[in-house]
Amino acid sequence: MNIANKTVLITGANRGIGRALVNEALRRGAKRVYAGRRSGELQNTDDRVTPLRLDVTNLSQIQRAVDQVDTLDVLINNAGVAIYDDLSNSDAIEQHLSVNFLGMFKVTRAFLPLLQRSSGAIVNNLSLVALAPLPVIPSYSISKAAASNMTQSLRALLAGQGVTVHGVFLGPIDTDMNRGFDIPKASTESAARGIFDGLEKGEEDIFPDPASQSIAEGWRTGAAKALERQFAAFVSRTAVNVV
Repeated sequence: MNIANKTVLITGANRGIGRALVNEALRRGAKRVYAGRRSGELQNTDDRVTPLRLDVTNLSQIQRAVDQVDTLDVLINNAGVAIYDDLSNSDAIEQHLSVNFLGMFKVTRAFLPLLQRSSGAIVNNLSLVALAPLPVIPSYSISKAAASNMTQSLRALLAGQGVTVHGVFLGPIDTDMNRGFDIPKASTESAARGIFDGLEKGEEDIFPDPASQSIAEGWRTGAAKALERQFAAFVSRTAVNVV
């Protein structure tokens, strides 16, 4: 999908990758960019940007956001939380699942009717830790694995309804979340370019940075991807309702 003259909604848009995605969408000619954020101000004065107060864990805020959006072509689920833990406290797992998994699900479900109307696209920002956990952030890894599984399920369930579903497997990006990792990191700007490049190419699984690109071919030709395609065949294209 080419996003020129399209309407895009991005969650977690006030910093990091979210802010870079807003700027990249504008650069590529998006007609309207809805910038959702839980708190903080947007540092963008482009009149194509519409700020939305959107805590992805808050159902009333999600509904108010839906009421403010007339049409939507692309939903980018970017909002997330990452906290160091050691699985000694279930609260950390619940917090990560609430934002990174259930928040993504609730926002997707709420905006799905608009995306069905436009034959649009859902883009879920995941992580390489969805494929293999990073033990210093296990709760985050668990939540991203759950979100990846949901992304695959939605892809199969919505395939017959004209809505495409894309998973973004991000490697280390230079954001606040990754500040504690002393490793090479891609810039948020290059990650945003890679995400939109993958969307425009129609890639189901997008690997937008050098670290993730190193495993892209192995993932696309591997057993897990083959199983996803095999299991997707069980879906009845005429009896699906995820709204």
